[in-house]
Amino acid sequence: MSLNTADKIFLAVGLIDFGGIFLWIGVCLHLAYTQMNLMQDHLKNSLLIKTFFSLGQGGPWGKLVLVGSISSVVTFPAFYLKRGSVNAEDLRGFPAVLKRKLVILQWSGLILLVVMVCIGIVAKLGLV
Repeated sequence: MSLNTADKIFLAVGLIDFGGIFLWIGVCLHLAYTQMNLMQDHLKNSLLIKTFFSLGQGGPWGKLVLVGSISSVVTFPAFYLKRGSVNAEDLRGFPAVLKRKLVILQWSGLILLVVMVCIGIVAKLGLV
């Protein structure tokens, strides 16, 4: 059985995306295990982080959720500031290097998710 060009491209994009998701999870866990105390110290007055703080003690899955919520707060601060779940002073004092990493992590995760959904739609419609 040989694959045509469209099938090869579809397969390559799917494998790259799937590998990217595993890499993304690895980076999230690395940040969770190495930078969690720093992130929590800088967001100690934020209600949302206080709510999710206990998840950081719940193993890898809880740490992923906590890093995801912190990166969401750092990436989209206006959404959380408007609802009063984050303290503005905490966000101003957040380290710029860590903020940049979390923003890149959030956007790359969203892009990987969108690509995976598009792959699923293309496969479901039978276009490839």
